[in-house]
Amino acid sequence: MANAGFRIYTKINRPDRALVEQFRDLPVANIADEMNRFSCLDARIKPLNRTPLLGTAFTVKARAGDNLMLHKAIDMAQPGDVIVVDGQGDLVNSLTGEIMMRQVLKKGIAGVIIDGAVRDADALHELGLAVYAAGVTPKGPYKNGPGEINVPVCCGGMVVNPGDILVGDGDGVVVISPQDAPVIAEKAKAKQNKEQETFKRIEAGTVDRSAYSDEVFKKLGCEFIDDYWR
Repeated sequence: MANAGFRIYTKINRPDRALVEQFRDLPVANIADEMNRFSCLDARIKPLNRTPLLGTAFTVKARAGDNLMLHKAIDMAQPGDVIVVDGQGDLVNSLTGEIMMRQVLKKGIAGVIIDGAVRDADALHELGLAVYAAGVTPKGPYKNGPGEINVPVCCGGMVVNPGDILVGDGDGVVVISPQDAPVIAEKAKAKQNKEQETFKRIEAGTVDRSAYSDEVFKKLGCEFIDDYWR
């Protein structure tokens, strides 16, 4: 008999690691631009440190304020996975802290994203593990369940499927479907190379700013007034 809401799927269709590595060191903003500026977790989900994030989604659907299924996910996740927790955005109780995150780091798990709260923020800042969360509170969690593992979840306003590729930096996190990943990686690399050339032109003082000239603004209907505001 199906037990919807309290289930664990033990298998994930993980993309080839070489495909995941195509996104290493690519800025999240560049990747998102090549996805028509969609597929990013919203700004509530913030990094707790400067450790970059790259890996495949291992998803958890948790009851608000309850981390029973997160504990199980830590035991099940493999090196290179990113544990993504749909904590319903609840900030009343933290779902994890330093002890659990040290276990994650020891296992070689690539990072954790919590749509909910965490605690031990100072320790997590220094831990060297990519951790993203919607908030911080000292209040601890419950461990009663239910919940689900390796099902589609909602995190930061985005649907995240098990096996999706996740890239995170100081700007936030972008979610990439494996079937789209080869083309997106190629386009994001090309954009990064183009930006590097732009940086060089900035230093040389040769950047073309004609798109922002007075004439362009006037054609758009902007009024220029040769006087002070009164």
